[in-house]
Amino acid sequence: MALILTFLGKGGIGRTTVAIAAAKQLSSLGQRVLLVGQDPGPAFEILLGASTSPDPTEIGANLQVVQLQSTVLLERNWEEVKKLEAQYLRSPVLTSVHSQELGILPGMDNALALNAIREYENSGKYDAIIYDGSGDQATLRMLGLPEILSWYIRRFRKVVEDSDVWKSVSPFIQPITSTVLTVSWTGDSFAQAPTNQANNLLEQGKAALTDPNRVAAYLVTTDDPVAIATAKYLWGSAQQVGLTVGGTLLNRASTSDAVAAEFEPLPLTTIPSRTDDDWQPLMDALPDFKQATQAPRPITIDIPARQVRLFLPGFDKKQVKLTQSGPEITIEAGDQRRNILLPPQLSGQPVKGAKFQNSYLTISL
Repeated sequence: MALILTFLGKGGIGRTTVAIAAAKQLSSLGQRVLLVGQDPGPAFEILLGASTSPDPTEIGANLQVVQLQSTVLLERNWEEVKKLEAQYLRSPVLTSVHSQELGILPGMDNALALNAIREYENSGKYDAIIYDGSGDQATLRMLGLPEILSWYIRRFRKVVEDSDVWKSVSPFIQPITSTVLTVSWTGDSFAQAPTNQANNLLEQGKAALTDPNRVAAYLVTTDDPVAIATAKYLWGSAQQVGLTVGGTLLNRASTSDAVAAEFEPLPLTTIPSRTDDDWQPLMDALPDFKQATQAPRPITIDIPARQVRLFLPGFDKKQVKLTQSGPEITIEAGDQRRNILLPPQLSGQPVKGAKFQNSYLTISL
């Protein structure tokens, strides 16, 4: 089981540099590390000082690197997808479509990246996977995909199941899902999704995201007010998808009590500027990433007290909205929506009250 680590913050503040330093630090400690870059541009290779490819390539002791390319990821399964379509649909439409064209669909890059990371983690070859993504809301939406998809399954399963469209295409959709997501369906209808492997995959993804021993993020900022505000906003948004933020890395700035106060109770670590190709000062300055388990959890549910508490830093009361639908509570904050499926002991209980204080939303049932 690998620790998946990513970094959040405003563009241009050194997230990629920090990600590379983290990969070098962990590999120097004997951990088997995979550094995953998603930006297809040349900056990643230039900073790394090594060539990359769409497949993991060893660049040092215990250290491999891969630069994701959406077209390559999609192409690898595309021919099989077209064969399945020809088998299950009388009028194939995919034969004239190229995988490169599907790569421009909104969210495709993130979905492919998430699936690639999942497969690398499942391989058992790595102790740590450092993901250098966009570090913004797109990264958070990617990590939140399992929750988003499972919510749609819960809400629209019956509607889809009864539709003529689903009855017509379900024999095709199921094997396609098996091919692209590397999972297998059991049963013949969408109604069985809660018990099939595809839905189990979503549940596993949600469980991994909420476990700081498996997935964690760190904020990267400078002392620039815009960078600080962006990091705080991403901090609160990360809590909304259930991602634990373990600390703040202050890059290219001296230690500042004012900056530290902005991110309390997270620990603040000052990162020095890199000189030439000397990565050692940065590696030495980085925190122990396993300490992310001590950070405030995004959500706690106290069954005896009949309370749900959410940690939402970076937001004020006016930005937080609460609604309830059956056994679920939905929290909207910023650009993120979180759906909380209450445990059986609290399921069906109406919300009796809610207050937002000291960055915590406390819901009483």
